[in-house]
Amino acid sequence: MNDATGIPQTALVLGGTSEIAIATMTRLAARRCRHIVLACRDTQGGAVAAAHSLRTAGATQVDIIDFDAADATTHAATIDAATELLGDIDMVLMAFGVLGNQADFDADPMAAVAAVNVNYTAAVSCGLLTAQVLRRQGHGTVVMLSSVAAERARADNFVYGSSKAGLDAFSQGLSDSLVAAGAHVLVVRPGFVHTRMTAGMKPAPFSTTADDVADRIVRGLETGAHVVWAPSVLRWVFTVMRHLPRGVWRKVSAR
Repeated sequence: MNDATGIPQTALVLGGTSEIAIATMTRLAARRCRHIVLACRDTQGGAVAAAHSLRTAGATQVDIIDFDAADATTHAATIDAATELLGDIDMVLMAFGVLGNQADFDADPMAAVAAVNVNYTAAVSCGLLTAQVLRRQGHGTVVMLSSVAAERARADNFVYGSSKAGLDAFSQGLSDSLVAAGAHVLVVRPGFVHTRMTAGMKPAPFSTTADDVADRIVRGLETGAHVVWAPSVLRWVFTVMRHLPRGVWRKVSAR
C-alpha cells in the first residue's frame, strides 16, 4: 500500500531503463519505495546499472524481468511475473516508447506501424492487463508517460503525436474505469526532454530534463493528480495552441 504521503512501496516499471523512469524511481526509493521490478529488453547492462543505483538510493529489493513492448503476446506473462514477485503492486510506471523520425515513416510506412504498435497498442495491452490486477487489489496507480505532442500533431512528427494522442485518450478512459475499484491513473505530459532519445535534436521551447519530469511525477503522486505537465507552463501554452486555426498552427509549430 502507498504510505501516508501517497508514495508507493512497491512498483513495476515497464521500460525499466528509461531515463525518466530511473530518475523517478530513484526519488521514490529514497522515499520508502522498497521493492521495484524493472521490466525491459536490456536485462543486462542498462538494467543492472539501474538496479544498482536504485538499491543505493534506498530500495531493498530490485528485480529485473524480460519485457518486449512490441510483442503483445508476452505481456500477460510479464505482468504475472511482476505480480508474483511484488505481491500487491502499488504503482505501475509505463515508461516505454519510441520517437522515430517522420521522414523515415514517410518512406517506410511499416516503420510507422511498428512505432505506433509500441507507443499505443502495447500501452493498451499493458494498461488493460494492469487494470485487472489493480481491480483485484482494490488499490494502485498507473503512471502513464504521454507527451505534449498528444495535444496537437505537428507536420514533422505526426505519427508520434497521433500515437501519443491515442495513448492519452486511452489513459483518461482507463482512469475513469478504475475509480470504482479504488485505483488511479496519472497521465504525464512532458515537452521536449533532454535524454538519449532526443540527443542531437534541436530542443523545443520550454525543454526540460528527466530529473524535472521525475520531480513532477512524485509531486503528482503526493497530491493525487490526474495529469501533470513538465514543465507546468506547457499546460497554459497548449490551452492556447490547441485552439489556433490550422493555418496559424502550421506556421508556429514548424521548427
